[in-house]
Amino acid sequence: MCREETGVFAALTAMWIRYFCMADSNIFVAKEYENCRLCPRECNARRTEGALGVCSESSRLMVTRAALHMWEEPCISGANGSGAVFFAGCPLKCVFCQNYEISRGKYGKEISVDRLAEIFLELQDKGANNINLVTPTHYVPHIVAAATRAREKGLKIPFVYNTSGYEKAETLEQLRGIVDVFLPDFKYISSDTAALFSKAPDYPEVAMKAVDKMVEMAGVASFDDTTGIIKKGVIVRILVLPAHTNEAIKIIRYLHDRYADNIYLSIMSQYTPLSAIIQDGAEYDCLRRSLTKREYDKVINAALDMGVTNAFFQEGEVNKESFIPPFDLEGV
Repeated sequence: MCREETGVFAALTAMWIRYFCMADSNIFVAKEYENCRLCPRECNARRTEGALGVCSESSRLMVTRAALHMWEEPCISGANGSGAVFFAGCPLKCVFCQNYEISRGKYGKEISVDRLAEIFLELQDKGANNINLVTPTHYVPHIVAAATRAREKGLKIPFVYNTSGYEKAETLEQLRGIVDVFLPDFKYISSDTAALFSKAPDYPEVAMKAVDKMVEMAGVASFDDTTGIIKKGVIVRILVLPAHTNEAIKIIRYLHDRYADNIYLSIMSQYTPLSAIIQDGAEYDCLRRSLTKREYDKVINAALDMGVTNAFFQEGEVNKESFIPPFDLEGV
C-alpha cells in the first residue's frame, strides 16, 4: 500500500517524489508521471495509469542493456569502458534513429528502482569510468531515486546524462547534484530540418535553452589528471548528416560563439543509414546513404577555421552497424 511521505524522509528525498510504495519496491509512483510533461512534447499522458507517452513508455521502468561500452568519446569510455544503461523509448524519435530497436518502445525488461541502483553499483564494480544514462529523459524520477540510493551504498563514479538535447530546463533541474557530465546531441539548428526528421520544429530553441542549463549546472569541464576521464562538464555532440554539412557548420558556429572553450564539441561522422526505418519520399533520400569523407572534412575544416580547439573528431569507418550495441538485455 502506498502512502504520501511526510517529515524528514520526504525532505531528504527529492521533492519530485510524491508517493512511494514501501511494501513493494517494484512499484514506484512519481507525480511527474501523472499527466506527464517531463519532455518538451508535454503530451500529458497519464503514464501512472498505463497510458503511453510520446516516448512510447508508461511509468514502468524499462531497460534494454547495462554494460561496459567502449565506443564513446575517449574521455568517457577510456580504457575500462563507460557503464552504459540504455533506457527503452524516446521522446524525440528521429526518422533515422540509430537505436530504433529500443527508441520506439515495446522492448526491454521492467525493473525496480532498487534494481537500477544495483545495476549502477555492479557497473562500478566492473571498472566502469562512469554511469552513462542513455536516452534517460522520460525516466528522470526513477533515475534520481536510484542514483540517490546508489550513492548512499557507495557509488562514487560520475553520472553522464546522454541525451538527444530535446530537454526542458525544469526536468534538468531535478538532476542537480546527481549528474556530473552532460552529453547532449545538438541535432538541428533549422526548424524545417527538425520538423522533417523529428517532427519537432521547436528543437533548435529547446536545445539552445537546454545546453544553457547544462552549462550552468555542470560548469567548465574538468578531467582526471591520471586517466584523462572527464569528471564534470558538457560535451555537445553534432552528428553530421549526409547533405547537411552547412547545418552542422552553423551548429558548430553557434556553440563556439556562445560557449567558446567552456564546453567540448564532438563532431561525429558515424551516421549509419538503416534502410528498414527510413520513410518513403524524396525528402528522405539523403538519409539512405552514408556521410562521405569529403562532407566530413568540410565540417572539420570549418570548425578549425573558426578556432575550435576543444573538440573530438572521428577517424576511420565508424558508420557501420557493428558500432550499434546489441540490445540483448545484458546486465539487466
